[in-house]
Amino acid sequence: MWNHARWQGRLLPAGLPPGERLRAYATWCDAVEGNTTFYATPSRSTVESWAGQTGPGFRFVVKLPKTITHERRLAGAEQDLHTFLEAMEPLGSRIHALWLQLPGSFSPADLGALAAFLHRLPRSRRYAVEVRHRAFFEDERSQHLLERLLAGFDAEWVPFDTTVLFQSPPASDAERDAWTKKPRVPRRTRALTAHPIVRYLGRDDEARTIDGWAPWVGTVADWLREGRSPTVFIHTPDNADAPALARRFHDEVRARVPELEPLPEPMPSEPLTLF
Repeated sequence: MWNHARWQGRLLPAGLPPGERLRAYATWCDAVEGNTTFYATPSRSTVESWAGQTGPGFRFVVKLPKTITHERRLAGAEQDLHTFLEAMEPLGSRIHALWLQLPGSFSPADLGALAAFLHRLPRSRRYAVEVRHRAFFEDERSQHLLERLLAGFDAEWVPFDTTVLFQSPPASDAERDAWTKKPRVPRRTRALTAHPIVRYLGRDDEARTIDGWAPWVGTVADWLREGRSPTVFIHTPDNADAPALARRFHDEVRARVPELEPLPEPMPSEPLTLF
């Protein structure tokens, strides 16, 4: 996301080479979703660059490649998994969680494959699973089975909250595109571990996005008071102002939990002058 075209020259300095954009993004937010890894495993040198542009406390939530989760559906993917884990090694402790985003067709009948896959993973890492099949949200037994499975590996269930997006018909091209691609599932606010992860998708209308995240402000504040360490990602369909919105969400939570550390000061998007 740090290469998002709408951010260059507005939120991030114009003209930055690709190898410096993550460094600038890390002054806005202290975590990032690793979506590009879903499409291809990056080279080790690329991952070394990511590590070099971020401090030791920066959080990467890195998505496993689709060859593992969608094409092989977690079965027979040992070599792909080994290659991926080896490539990610330079991030070290910056890997907050390895993220398994499962396809919408991955149902409760497939939980055996998930259990076997989690059993093969190194215990030195933290894992988070995102499911999109509606049975996990609407059938109490399926929900309980998944929660029990994840708890056995200290893995988190990642909610992708799209409820605000689907509250009313789309009003922009980006929203129309999101309506065709994003899962329409109920909001889930239950944390399983000490490190919950939330993905929230609002609207291209800033006010509606902010109004819609109100329940999460309270939930995240409660988690912090319980001693948990949540990570929250704020999206809109066009993501034009996502870093600024993420900072606003952080400020709203910090107003309720003042001991929460502030985010760093963003790098100026324009060069400083004397006049």
